[in-house]
Amino acid sequence: MSEQRYIKNIDFSTILTMSDLVSYQEGQVVSRTLSQNKAVTFTLFAFDQGEEISSHASTGDALVYIIDGQSEVTIGDDVFELKAGETIVMPAGVPHSLLAKEQFKMILVVVFPPKE
Repeated sequence: MSEQRYIKNIDFSTILTMSDLVSYQEGQVVSRTLSQNKAVTFTLFAFDQGEEISSHASTGDALVYIIDGQSEVTIGDDVFELKAGETIVMPAGVPHSLLAKEQFKMILVVVFPPKE
């Protein structure tokens, strides 16, 4: 009988360094999804300098936590500079974007509204 797993693409019962789980690649945004379902997504990203996720809106609240480097995050008309150790929430329905002024890695957790 196998156990049900809710987190994927990561070793269990092992001490890991979060920033080592995604690697920078020239000219790319690299992602590693650790969990994805109707309620939540949990993804690690590594952005090369100059790469971005263009403006879009999500149906869920999106929390960004910078684990390495620095990012420019735009939420609506407001621009924020985040560095390692800082976090921000991008509210559902509000256009937002991310730009790598330098290489950076982040954790993205999106929490979606309950389905009825």
